[in-house]
Amino acid sequence: MAVATRVAIIAIGDPDRHDDGVARAVLDRLRERAAGRPLPPGTLLAECDLDPARLIRLWENAELAVLLQPSHARQGRPGRVRRLELDAARLWRPGTMGPQGLGAAVDVARALGRLPGRLVAYAVDGADTSVGRGLSPRVAAAVDDLTGYVEDEIVRRRAAPARQTAARTRA
Repeated sequence: MAVATRVAIIAIGDPDRHDDGVARAVLDRLRERAAGRPLPPGTLLAECDLDPARLIRLWENAELAVLLQPSHARQGRPGRVRRLELDAARLWRPGTMGPQGLGAAVDVARALGRLPGRLVAYAVDGADTSVGRGLSPRVAAAVDDLTGYVEDEIVRRRAAPARQTAARTRA
């Protein structure tokens, strides 16, 4: 089996339903920043619906997959960002975070042995999912923070192999 070396940043949501477009707003911000500060080679920025097969294809062979999604929590706080990290050993629990299709994709990928090395999901509580474009003020204010969190995930992924190599060298 080949060693995975890429990063997949995947935005889920519908930008035609106001706050449901928060993940795509983060992808747009990452693209803007990459013009001056390129992302690591092999980084994929993708938009996706919740089709489990498509999600699995996007994160397959990824060392790190970061999912960005809107959250429709019953008692949410608009703009609140939540993070959930899963690995092959952790089980996805229904209702943990995110839409039903995401849990199905994780379950299928686990059964097929196609989970990424690390899977991190970020969800942003929304306020307005009516038809239309544009984010509500609190959700729009979370875009820069979430973009920074994603960049930090990429930096941590890049630093991990260096730490592993240093540890092997000392052993």
